[in-house]
Amino acid sequence: MAKITLKENPIHTNGELPKVGKKAPPFILVDRALSNQSLDSYKGKRKLLSIVPSLDTAVCSIMAKKFNEAIKEHPQAILLLVSADLPFAQKRFCEQEEAENIIPLSMMRSKDFATDYGVLIEDGPLAGICARAVVVLDEDDRVIYTELVDEITKEPNYEKALSYFLV
Repeated sequence: MAKITLKENPIHTNGELPKVGKKAPPFILVDRALSNQSLDSYKGKRKLLSIVPSLDTAVCSIMAKKFNEAIKEHPQAILLLVSADLPFAQKRFCEQEEAENIIPLSMMRSKDFATDYGVLIEDGPLAGICARAVVVLDEDDRVIYTELVDEITKEPNYEKALSYFLV
């Protein structure tokens, strides 16, 4: 269990992020076409998992836009944005913000992703959705970088995450 804060009030996740050097847990999430996508769907490619509570919040929106902009010149980059939002909302966000480099994935059918990645918020007003985190996976789905943002209203360290992702 990790301790984070929401506006300086302590809340907790169900566990810890996957350890660097370990194989990433498999997942099944829902894409904007309502199809299931698994970790294997992106096999053989380096992936940045941008995990956010909801794109309907200012910080999550900023985070998505910054990562989208950062990878514009890297067509090989796979940016998976995971949230509790419905695929319809994710699709609308990507279209409105012209975030064409993001692959939005929803945990609408299951919270297994959040549980397996240790980011399921267990208490407080955001219980049941994801904490803010970044996980970078190599081409073999090994974890090479993680960051659990300790205050939900703060942004992650973009430069550090991208230094592991855009090599």
